[in-house]
Amino acid sequence: MLKLKKYQVTGFRSVKDSGWIETDDVTALIGVNESGKTNLILPLWKLNPANEGKIVPLLDYPRGEYSDLRQQDKGRVFVRAQFEADAALMTGLSKLTGLPADSFKMIDMARLFSERYTIGFPSVALPATVDSAELQKVLAEAKNDVEGDTSDEILGASLLAAIAAASKLVAAGGGQISKVQVESVHEKLSEAPTGETADSPQKERWQQLLADISATAERLGLVHPNNNEKARQLALKHLPKFVYYSNYGNLDSEIYLPHVIENLKRTDLGPKEEAKARTLRVLFNFVGLQAEEILELGKSVTQPGGAKPTSEQITAAAERTKERSVLLQSASAKLTKEFRNWWKQGDYRFRFEADGDHFRIWVSDDKRPEEVELESRSTGLQWFLSFFLVFLVESENAHEDSILLLDEPGLSLHPLSQKDLSSFFDSLAKTNQLVFTTHSPFLVDPDRLDQVRAVYVDPNGATAVSTDLRAGKAASPEFKSVYAVHSALGLSVSDALLQGCTNVIVEGPSDQNYMSAIKTVLIALGKITPQRELLFFPGGGAKGVHAFVPIFAGKDEAPPHVVLDSDKQGLEFAEKLRQGIIYKGNHADRVRTVGDLLPGTASAEVEDLIPHTIMVDVVSRLYRGEEDFRDVAKAAGAIVPQIEAYAKANGVDLQPGWKVDLARAVKQRLIRAPDECPKESIDLWAKLFEPFATPVEPQAKKETGAAAKGSGRR
Repeated sequence: MLKLKKYQVTGFRSVKDSGWIETDDVTALIGVNESGKTNLILPLWKLNPANEGKIVPLLDYPRGEYSDLRQQDKGRVFVRAQFEADAALMTGLSKLTGLPADSFKMIDMARLFSERYTIGFPSVALPATVDSAELQKVLAEAKNDVEGDTSDEILGASLLAAIAAASKLVAAGGGQISKVQVESVHEKLSEAPTGETADSPQKERWQQLLADISATAERLGLVHPNNNEKARQLALKHLPKFVYYSNYGNLDSEIYLPHVIENLKRTDLGPKEEAKARTLRVLFNFVGLQAEEILELGKSVTQPGGAKPTSEQITAAAERTKERSVLLQSASAKLTKEFRNWWKQGDYRFRFEADGDHFRIWVSDDKRPEEVELESRSTGLQWFLSFFLVFLVESENAHEDSILLLDEPGLSLHPLSQKDLSSFFDSLAKTNQLVFTTHSPFLVDPDRLDQVRAVYVDPNGATAVSTDLRAGKAASPEFKSVYAVHSALGLSVSDALLQGCTNVIVEGPSDQNYMSAIKTVLIALGKITPQRELLFFPGGGAKGVHAFVPIFAGKDEAPPHVVLDSDKQGLEFAEKLRQGIIYKGNHADRVRTVGDLLPGTASAEVEDLIPHTIMVDVVSRLYRGEEDFRDVAKAAGAIVPQIEAYAKANGVDLQPGWKVDLARAVKQRLIRAPDECPKESIDLWAKLFEPFATPVEPQAKKETGAAAKGSGRR
């Protein structure tokens, strides 16, 4: 299976060059109407469509280039994507090419308007030369083996002479040896007279040496897999299908079965009818029904000439009606049960009813127990039911391992239901990557801003994409595009507050609780006297912090402080921030990790800033196993892994969010008894908070002052 890591759209409709768009398990493209969001997922669909998806020149060619492209050979790339390969594909490509499997970690795919593909392997770097030391080592090992075997002294002397001559040839070649030079070494070794001697360990070792040198020459002569047709075709075979949805085909409450049976067989339906037919097909498959069977079981008994049916016919008809009723009840129960797992805005019950040629869907819930037709319920419920059916069923069957592309999903849903839809996306992403477009703030997860890409129209009228979620000028297209993000964060209401505060971004809500507690203790003890309010914002993990920062980076203010854990991900993103445009230079010291304060603790987290005795005591009270945590906790080492190991060993169930619960309990303890904190902890905290409490002159004023000084003004 290939996982999409990033893609680029070039010269497709309104998109001139999107640049590389990085993708995650779920990726959100946000922007206002007419910003070109659809034009960013359509070419990805046409890279390898699960159905339809043909190139339509009149629609897909950029209008300004339509005349030129129409007369050309259509040999221009309009979409390229980079995928991460799984172990099975990497192994298969390795066998085909003779290269190490890890050379195929990344695979590039591109499609032309001619619908041809180009395939590349960017991780592959074929060696043109080999280090002479590598060959000298192979020769030295062979020399030692030959010298150690004295069974045939004449043969041994001959072989040693050949090895000495080969070593001189390698030494004369310099530090790097080419394929031609390696072949010369092989030729020199082949001159040793061994053909007429009997088989012996010496001769076998000699043959092994020749094979090793020959293998080295072959390695230098390998064909790049970009030119290996079998390798390219194998990669293309694993290219995932892309499934594009923009019309979800809401179900009607009353369905005429003969019409359904006819439509399910037709291939000439319009988009709206086709969407409804697809939803009905999925519904019947999901609940285990067949429209033909339901229709057949409901047929009444008819006799030629109006004769009365026999008792056997009446009994058979009653049995068919009963069977149909049982089938419908069973199917209704299945849909009700499965739907409840996804829809959180009510406890709904569905009932299927068949009456002659008609099939009906009735809906009730706890608040409104009386049944009404599906069509009479909200458009949001109809949409979500149709969406649920199409994606739950098709993503697990026809579209298994496909990448799902959703255009403006959930527009008719209530905001709370849109949040449920966002959770639904996370569930779908366990089996299918997902890219969707939206302008709704309720489909933007504030804890997952690293998944958001802003789409807007640049000054030249082309569609542009950015990961920069800062507001910019209120009238700018960038601001309009990311407004949904700012609404999701509530920044539109709190902007005035934020500008008057010192903002510190941490990884998560547990860190937020610890930092707030430390601030309260330091102020209470008179260790800091901040001139501005200190606010701590959880960024949703180290990766989320990286996306969170630009929103707080105002024009006239220094960027926000950032405190990250010292695990692998925290260190990686801390370095990215320091090297990025916002912090690089004068502000790099505003990004710190816990390890900067606790250099002796590997993978230190904010929890390790809290006095060890207090953490251990609170943990012992919250989580009780057969052992007391006080008896097993070690003062050295990070505390969180110790808690997790203790819980596992003692059968303690750490619920999701346990770190936040622990942080709240520790916060209460610290605020209630600040005098319990040892002096070394207070000093450590004061060192951590010193930059937060020190006012920083706005960047704009600094620049103005520097300009004035340079011009001689006072």
